This record gives sequence, structure tokens and C-alpha cells, in this order.
Amino acid sequence: MPRVTTIVRKPAVKADRVVDTISLDHEARNRRHGRLTAEGGTEIHLDLDMETTINDGDALRLEDGRLVQVKAAAEPLLEVKAENPLRLTRLAWHLGSSHGLVEVTADALYVENDPAIAELVRGQGCTATPVERPFKPERSAHVCDHDHDHGHHHHHGHSHSESHSHAHSHSHSHGHGDHDHEHHDHGHKHEHHHHDHAHHHEHGEGCGCGHHGHKHDH
Repeated sequence: MPRVTTIVRKPAVKADRVVDTISLDHEARNRRHGRLTAEGGTEIHLDLDMETTINDGDALRLEDGRLVQVKAAAEPLLEVKAENPLRLTRLAWHLGSSHGLVEVTADALYVENDPAIAELVRGQGCTATPVERPFKPERSAHVCDHDHDHGHHHHHGHSHSESHSHAHSHSHSHGHGDHDHEHHDHGHKHEHHHHDHAHHHEHGEGCGCGHHGHKHDH
């Protein structure tokens, strides 16, 4: 069974390499693994190494270079409209908060034909009309291309480096401060030592007995 590990995006698909077509719904177009059968009978072992969405018009590249073009299959949806565009915006926000899948067009939202979603739609003052069409919802962050993840990782690497530099700088400054502190203490001890030395020196010149007598007068 031919194995597919590469997706060829629509602009790069060469018509003379296409040997079959396959219709896939939204769920199937987001799979990484599975066995598929194209309309002409071509059997496919899908084995992608990263998460991605196969879009309408893209092609699955077989190991021998042949292509099987993908068509987005029609599926049951709800076409959501409202007289006030603000209501559609609020509905889209609520659906996004609940991680619902939403396709956004200029004058309508398209969502899965689900009773719970239909109730939410009506609760927001919008109308929901059952339709059948290909579903192309907005892509959520967790299914972004691997390039985005790589950039995100690079960003973390940059932050780590920055933190390391900051820590190094902090450590250097701290060490410098300790050095100044030690130097200050050394100077202080030196002065204290000098003071004691001068004190004993004066007692030497004034005779120890005289000093003892002075204490006795007190």
C-alpha cells in the first residue's frame, strides 16, 4: 500500500502528476495517520510526521511521486446569520471560548450542526439554517504548522539566553559588590588596627605605671 508522508499545497500541485482524487471531511483532513481509499481505487497509508490541516485542492504525495488530490467533502452545518453584526461577533466569541469550530465569512458563520450549538446560537439572537457544504473552520493554535512551533521554541530559547545573561550580569554585579564590601572591611580593620597600635604606642611612651596611676586616681 503506497505510503504518504508529504502534503503538496494547492499552488504547487502539478496536474500531470495527479492520478486520483479523494473527498475528505474536516475531521479526515486533520488526521495524521490512517488508511484511505481514493475515488479511483488508489489505496493510501497516511503517515504524516506532524499535525497539519489538508486543505481543499492540496494533494497527497505517494512514495513514487504520484499525487492524489484532495477535495473538501460537503458535511452538515449550520449557517448562522444575524440582523445585527454585533450579535455574530458575540456569538463567535462565545464559540471560541468553548473551543467550538467556526468558519467565518463576510456575512455568516458556519458551525457544526449540533443541538447544543444551535441552542447557543438562538440564545444570542441569531438564526441557524441547516446547510451542506465543505467545512473550513478557523485554525486553532494547537494545529498550526510546525514552522510556528519552531519559531515559538526559538523564542523560548531567546528568553532562556536572555535570562542566562541577566543571571550572569547579576552574579557579576553581586561579586563586584562583595569585592567592594571586603575591600571596605579590610580598610576598616586596617584603620582599627592602626588605632590600637597608636594607643599602645602612647602607653609605651607614657609608661605603663603612669597609666595605672591614672586609673587609680579615678
